[in-house]
Amino acid sequence: MFGGLEAESAAMQTALALAARYAPTDVSVTLVGETGTGKDVLARTIHAQSARMNRPLVVFDCGAVAPNLAESELLGHERGAFTGAVATHTGAFERADGGTLFLDEIGELPLDLQTRLLRALENRCGRRVGGTEDRPFDVRVIAATNRDLRAEVSAGRFRRDLYFRLGAAVIPVPPLRERLEDLPRLVQDLLEDLGRNELSLSDDALTMLRFRSWPGNVRELKNTLACVVAFVEPEERVVESRHLGSVFDSELTSNVDIERLPLGGQRLDRIERAAILQTLSQAGGNKIQAAQVLGIAVSTLYEKLKKYEG
Repeated sequence: MFGGLEAESAAMQTALALAARYAPTDVSVTLVGETGTGKDVLARTIHAQSARMNRPLVVFDCGAVAPNLAESELLGHERGAFTGAVATHTGAFERADGGTLFLDEIGELPLDLQTRLLRALENRCGRRVGGTEDRPFDVRVIAATNRDLRAEVSAGRFRRDLYFRLGAAVIPVPPLRERLEDLPRLVQDLLEDLGRNELSLSDDALTMLRFRSWPGNVRELKNTLACVVAFVEPEERVVESRHLGSVFDSELTSNVDIERLPLGGQRLDRIERAAILQTLSQAGGNKIQAAQVLGIAVSTLYEKLKKYEG
């Protein structure tokens, strides 16, 4: 466990162990992982477990700020520095003084601003746009990216010296498809976030979730659950596979990452039976629809059901 975060999967346990090591220090940390894996949650937890926990955590989204405004948002500007600068603006570095600056999607930062960022990190001070003096600040930096920064350096899109400055303490954050053991805990945590902590998932529903490849990772899982709970009646307390079937496409094959399922060593008839029953459950008992998804004739489905139910 790290700051309330727990994991059953080895990949996520490794990430949490690294975070626990780095959190008490002032070293700059870079979180690397696909979009939606929860890098922001881990960054906030690292801050909350550091000596700076009572100081500000300022988030600067490098990919959401217009390039012509990025320097002003990061370092601030003086009144009259440019058209529209009607008042002095305090930048993210100054607002984070004494605390942590979270540079989200650092790989999206324009090259010219990477130079200013590196200078600010090295000198621990920065000059507002239109300013004449350097302003000192004391910040701990946590960065996050879904890009391969080493490849970005080779392509000339990311400064090598900035990469070395941020790349010493790297924490790989695994995608959801590589930490399916964490699904039960994640689901309960997300249901609580959605204000539906009275709900739980049936074993069949969890199995259906494990059949998804989750390209959007934990963020996609949360959005899926937000839709699913809309189909749960007020008096119900268990989310069943039929509720998930109301949200998922009937075209299962586009979302199944079957090579990652723990099927080795299982009898083929057991695998086939499970696939048939789960597909039938997702189809709400509609045998024609289930047969279409399975790619077999309806008559064949009836024969197999008779075999497995006999």
